[in-house]
Amino acid sequence: MTPFLQFALLLGIIIVAAKSAGYLSYRIGQPMVLGELLVGILLGPSVLDLAHAIQAEEEVMAQLRHLGELGVLVLMFIAGLELHLDELTRNKRVAMFAGLLGGLTPVALGIAIGRVFDMSPTAALFLGLTLGATSVSISAQTLLELRALRSRVGVGLLGAAVIDDVVVILVLSVAMAVFISGDSLLSVLLIGPRMVAYLALALAFGIWGLPRVVQWVRRLPISQGVLSLAFALMLFYSVAAEVMGHIAPITGAFLAGLMFARTSEREHVYQGIAAVAYGFLVPVFFVSIGLGINMRTLPASAIWLMLAIVVVAVVSKWVGAGLGAVLGGFSRRDALRLGAGMISRGEMGLIIATLALEQGWFSELEFAAILTTVIVTTLITPPLLRFLFRDQPTAHAV
Repeated sequence: MTPFLQFALLLGIIIVAAKSAGYLSYRIGQPMVLGELLVGILLGPSVLDLAHAIQAEEEVMAQLRHLGELGVLVLMFIAGLELHLDELTRNKRVAMFAGLLGGLTPVALGIAIGRVFDMSPTAALFLGLTLGATSVSISAQTLLELRALRSRVGVGLLGAAVIDDVVVILVLSVAMAVFISGDSLLSVLLIGPRMVAYLALALAFGIWGLPRVVQWVRRLPISQGVLSLAFALMLFYSVAAEVMGHIAPITGAFLAGLMFARTSEREHVYQGIAAVAYGFLVPVFFVSIGLGINMRTLPASAIWLMLAIVVVAVVSKWVGAGLGAVLGGFSRRDALRLGAGMISRGEMGLIIATLALEQGWFSELEFAAILTTVIVTTLITPPLLRFLFRDQPTAHAV
């Protein structure tokens, strides 16, 4: 079998397996991403070792990883595209305090637990960043079922998640810039001006140039011209982020999404990119994570690291976001609910962890511990929210 046919076969199996597992996950009340992660582990060397079974060559696996990396960029573009800044205008104090403390507390405690387990300073920092990220999609779905999404807690949760993501992305960008720049003092000193220059140009074009370009392209007799423009902009922003700004490409993709969200073609672009992303690229990314992990080789001592990270992930986010909500004016009961809604980790944490693994900052054991944390926090959040809202069948709308 030629390398191309190996690639085609592997890709077909991954897509079918990912969507099937995602459907089964949905049927039991869990997010589809959980099924896609678990089936990746099942297909990987931990259980079935699909790549070895079809005798896939290394170049085939490299192509698969490249597709997964493209899926990461598209995910971040969609995250920027979905960002509604008007959500922050309601319960601003709660969103600000809960978002800041809900993001920074896990970062700080993640660094601390990493150092306790003798992780390198760089690995400990990226462990903290991974734990700082949140994913409220499953929480939002649960609150929607409880008719509480538009309650004070629901709106505050959405706003806090926005602040949390922005904080983590900013810290990640600085961290990537510092650690990739090397040891040269001059290169480190130049990071700040380069980041500022990139952000200034990216924002300037996005605010003043992009709307005009979108209108011009929309009038051209080109099939899906605006959608092609969106893909190109995402790629150019991502490349420029690292080459010019010396920051993570995912930051550029996120920024490109933010800029496109301001245009009149936002909904059209979202529908087109989301179809390609969730139908093809994103499942490849999540499954490829499991394909790269071999649970069989993990020592028994790894269980303690996994348990420690899971405990820190749950407690730090719950306490940090909950305390921020109290400072923002919420009652203790509502703060407890909001903090619980911030517990689940998801795409952002996996993206950060994958970056650290690719750079060699995480070992396979450390990455497996983080993957376990994502799965556990995703599983416990819905029943926890249902328990906390058990005496409030219908929440009052804002």
